[in-house]
Amino acid sequence: MRPFFAVFALLAVACNDASEPCQAPNGRCIEIAPSPEGDDYVAVETALIEAEPGDVILLGAGDYHFPLGLSLTVDDVELRGEGMDDTVLSFDGQLDGAQGLLVTADRFTVRDLAVVDTAGDGIKVEGGRRIQFQRVRVEWSGDPGADNGAYGLYPVQCQDVLIEDSVVRGASDSGIYIGQSERILVRGNLVERNVAGIEIENSFDADVEHNTATDNTGGILVFNLPGLQVQNGARTRVFDNDVHDNNYPNFAPVGNIVGLVPQGTGFAALAAHDVEIFDNRFADNQTVNSGIISYYLTQRDWDDPAYDPFSDTLYFHDNEYIGGGTQPSGDLGFLLIAALSGHVDNPVVVPDIVWDGVMNPDKMDGARLAPEYAICIQGNSDDTSWAFLDAEHDFAGVSLDIAEQDCEHPRLPAVTVAGVE
Repeated sequence: MRPFFAVFALLAVACNDASEPCQAPNGRCIEIAPSPEGDDYVAVETALIEAEPGDVILLGAGDYHFPLGLSLTVDDVELRGEGMDDTVLSFDGQLDGAQGLLVTADRFTVRDLAVVDTAGDGIKVEGGRRIQFQRVRVEWSGDPGADNGAYGLYPVQCQDVLIEDSVVRGASDSGIYIGQSERILVRGNLVERNVAGIEIENSFDADVEHNTATDNTGGILVFNLPGLQVQNGARTRVFDNDVHDNNYPNFAPVGNIVGLVPQGTGFAALAAHDVEIFDNRFADNQTVNSGIISYYLTQRDWDDPAYDPFSDTLYFHDNEYIGGGTQPSGDLGFLLIAALSGHVDNPVVVPDIVWDGVMNPDKMDGARLAPEYAICIQGNSDDTSWAFLDAEHDFAGVSLDIAEQDCEHPRLPAVTVAGVE
């Protein structure tokens, strides 16, 4: 292993000259190339430790190998590669660390590189402000399995988050997971062969747009779970996404909440509030193209008096639905078949949008949700189908009448994220 002073002499390259390929207008540019001696960890972790606000750490093209997880605690740092297929950070055989890279800092940007085969999560950012992921690939080699890391791109308890033009494959929980955060843009990404492609959980003000979610167990999820510091997230827009063929077998570790997501789920809302779903294409998700459920259907206990376990105030409009629902699977699939038998033709084809019908009694007007909390459906494909399951009353009041949901909510405003145009 090279001495520290020799390593750092290779790292600190000031790039004040605009003609240099690496520029850091507000700090230094620290350039690193893959080490022929195999001590990439020393070089990169040293750069992260010694970084100063405004610095850019540029990892040149090539394969990097890390036996341990990396970490960054300095604000206003950019970690940059030369392309998600050219700069590859491999953690194959990682001996320590719950992530490939853990960031606890503000104004962090990572772009144009890949993180592969981490023992745990790919890139986790905790408690940061102005966090940006651009053109980042996170992937686990081989067939997806429960031993893969839970999350690919994982900002949690963050503010002003951008994730765009990135690719995640093989996460055993969620490829792109945003938890307990606010002001979020998730756009232009490809997620495939994850348990959940994209998940917005216990978060406020999120736009999920122009993504492709395919070959996951579930494509796009909007969840609220009990017992977390940030509760009862709301105001998510899911629009202009292509959510198709999310029929991959569920490979989540036993006990994970996403282990309940049935193979063949396009979009799912769990205890979700104030969600607008529009201008999406849902196709050939074989259990259900769009499902809405309460936390009661998970059959899990909770002890959180502030938690609202019911879904309400969802507005589906101008979506396209093609195929799907022909092979419902898992416990939820069994429930759908049981609830719909006798109401639809055999074999059961699950309608495009399904609601368990379990309602918050404090938000009801008679036997229905009050208008301000209703599940509204307008302007979708001409043959869009619907089912209200009335699960709370053992499916006694199943209804397929989509006209009952003909209402609208005020359109949610576009999300503004600090530092992003």
